[in-house]
Amino acid sequence: MQDADKGQSGSLDGQGLTIGIVRARFNDAITGKLAECCLAELAACGVNAEDIQQVTVPGALEVPLALQALADSDDYDALIALGCIIRGETYHFELVANESGAGVTRVGLDYHIPIANAILTTENEAQAVARQTDKGRDAARVAVEMARLLEKLDALEKRLSDVEASEQKR
Repeated sequence: MQDADKGQSGSLDGQGLTIGIVRARFNDAITGKLAECCLAELAACGVNAEDIQQVTVPGALEVPLALQALADSDDYDALIALGCIIRGETYHFELVANESGAGVTRVGLDYHIPIANAILTTENEAQAVARQTDKGRDAARVAVEMARLLEKLDALEKRLSDVEASEQKR
């Protein structure tokens, strides 16, 4: 939704984070602009360029497998999926949109890693162009925010586990 009320995330600090980006080449001009805006926003959040790994795949259906390979390396604090699926004249749009989205979600849950999903699903090219800048930026901000949130939650879980262990020793 254009101009949606997304709430306030506050200041985002991406310093020290390692981010992996998977970009689909299909609809290359649009996904290239998504990547450009995403990289600019990651830099604005303080993520160092050398801490960003980018890979490209043919299309949106290949994005989850590449995300899985990056997640499996355990080298990243967050991942970003970039792509663009524009409705055509057949059911193929629904298949690609549904399966790529489900695959992205599954990788994030299976590997306990935040994945910002910026695979656009639009009715036409004009809608994709209208969204490419904001969605590229949003993906960067979501990746940084969720990486920091998981750091906090993991630290809390560790503290609770340490308290339990010390209580069991008594």
